Amino acid sequence: QLEILSGLQGLFGVPELSAPEGFRIAQESALRTADLLVERACALPPGPRTVLIFDELSDSLCRVADLADFVKIAHPEPAFREAAEEACRSIGTAVEKLNTNVELYQSLQKLLADQTLVDSLDPETRRVAELFMFDFEISGIHLDKEKRKRAVDLNVKILDLSNAFLMGTHFPNKVEKRLLPEHIHQNFTVSGNHVIIDGLHAEAPDDLVREAAYKIFLYPNAGQLKCLEELLSSRDLLAKLVGYPTYSHRALQGTIAKNPETVMQFLEKLSDKLSERTIKDFEMIRGMKMKLNPQNSELMPWDPPYYSGVIRPQSPYNIEPSLYCPFFSLGACMEGLNVLFTKLLGLTLYAEQPARGEVWCEDVRKLAVVHESEGLLGYIYCDFFQRADKPHQDCHFTIRGGRLKEDGDYQLPVVVLMLNLPHPSRNLPTLLTPGMMENLFHEMGHAMHSMLGRTRYQHVTGTRCPTDFAEVPSILMEYFANDYRVVNQFARHYQTGQSLPKNMVSRLCESKKVCAAADMQLQVFYATLDQIYHGKHPLRASTTDILRDTQEKFYGLPYVPNTAWQLRFSHLVGYGAKYYSYLMSRAVASMVWKECFQQDPFNRAAGERYRREMLAHGGGKEPMLMVQGMLQKCPSIDDFVSALVSDLDPDFETFLMDSE
Repeated sequence: QLEILSGLQGLFGVPELSAPEGFRIAQESALRTADLLVERACALPPGPRTVLIFDELSDSLCRVADLADFVKIAHPEPAFREAAEEACRSIGTAVEKLNTNVELYQSLQKLLADQTLVDSLDPETRRVAELFMFDFEISGIHLDKEKRKRAVDLNVKILDLSNAFLMGTHFPNKVEKRLLPEHIHQNFTVSGNHVIIDGLHAEAPDDLVREAAYKIFLYPNAGQLKCLEELLSSRDLLAKLVGYPTYSHRALQGTIAKNPETVMQFLEKLSDKLSERTIKDFEMIRGMKMKLNPQNSELMPWDPPYYSGVIRPQSPYNIEPSLYCPFFSLGACMEGLNVLFTKLLGLTLYAEQPARGEVWCEDVRKLAVVHESEGLLGYIYCDFFQRADKPHQDCHFTIRGGRLKEDGDYQLPVVVLMLNLPHPSRNLPTLLTPGMMENLFHEMGHAMHSMLGRTRYQHVTGTRCPTDFAEVPSILMEYFANDYRVVNQFARHYQTGQSLPKNMVSRLCESKKVCAAADMQLQVFYATLDQIYHGKHPLRASTTDILRDTQEKFYGLPYVPNTAWQLRFSHLVGYGAKYYSYLMSRAVASMVWKECFQQDPFNRAAGERYRREMLAHGGGKEPMLMVQGMLQKCPSIDDFVSALVSDLDPDFETFLMDSE
């Protein structure tokens, strides 16, 4: 009653969440609903209803967990963050219990074991049933009692090791002051007799600073090494226990790549195709080092990030970000997205006034996504501005997944986009650098994936799809953001209204290609290392020996003795055996751009096909089938590799235009 009087709403319009205590109410109600649904699932004869109940079960828990996942890192108030963290823990525990609930498992297993029933399911229902099954099996629920206990223990152990390893990847190293030349001390934190080194200082102009940081920050820590070895061997044991030859085989189930052999083939072919270009990049970087540091011109792993940054402004494509910012005010960029989505998909973004208490910070904007004939499709909350305690990562969160409800209505998706843009001031709007503008488009690609998904089940809503497909819609948006025809629709000087000149857009695109082959080669090296670590065990050598060999073969710059970069490779936790995904997604996005949008970036028919074939299915359809539907052919690994490599080649039109 009080709530109604004060007009205070809860976060995201969830009535309970007008105060931190509401999380407890929400989580308890979700857990009660879950208990009822479990009973229903177990009592029901196997059939398509089984899958529906599983999805409702998943939805009731995810609606609290997903929201809490976001609030625990983004809410400015500690009380809200702590309450959300507690909700995450209690829902997490409930999910673990469900994944080991034998009776629940059997209700799904009976369905999938009955071939006549399986054949009667539509493809999406069948895929969702298999995905739920897959979650069960990693808990070893299909095994005998003793093995099941081992699987549960391994899962707990892997979680603990993952957290420990992640902590260790950021942990600084320290060295006695007297061991470092006096004149570089001021580049680091000095504490008593020690110098503390907390990162690679890759952008430092002094070669000696980068060398010292590289050798000290990457000096192997015995505890962290043991942690990594145990993490990799525990993952391998778990995979074998639940029936896979390696962890990588398990991680790649259901992806575009499907199996580790395909991933390795993709990486090896890409490496071969890149090698000439990478050598050229390294020669260019070596030349620059020679010029700036003649007495010590051998190229070392700590050089490329710095020198490629020096080369870029001196190339014919010098771009000074501050010359671009006035053309990219936040208002102009949002209008650009609006124009693009209207032309391609018939959508408009409308700003709505959020109710009191609906948002966690007064500068959060709420956008309604409305289709010209279908009406409201969902909501995007834009948390775009910098604030203390906010994570620096630009990201997209699903707060509520779309699904078809029992009453035939569609549960509308709700997402948050988080960026870190400067605040506007009285006489200056928020101006974006070209990089920020591209990030805005990238994140908006994820949001559209969520908004346009029309899956029957929330378990596969929007971006809940295989990792190597998840970045396709977002990377595709980068191609739009770098196309003059698109940029010309919105880039206007905030004071004069002047359009951004065409040659400035071209130079921006070309400047991104400077040293891009060497950058991509580095990603190939990381992805290969990740595959080998999660491949056949016991590993043929120590993780450091494997690093050395892989670096020499897939990167080409010498390994530095007494370093162990893999101990800082934090993505091994979140992207174990899947680090290749970004490259694969970029390849698909590149092909989609070239085949469908390059000729006309506003082509409505191509936009509708993109929605129908790719965005609408979320993770409810096999990813390669979505790619095929879009490209109207089945791409080969060679096609993927060619698409990535051809993006690196200079565009002669720009070259000619600039020399006129």
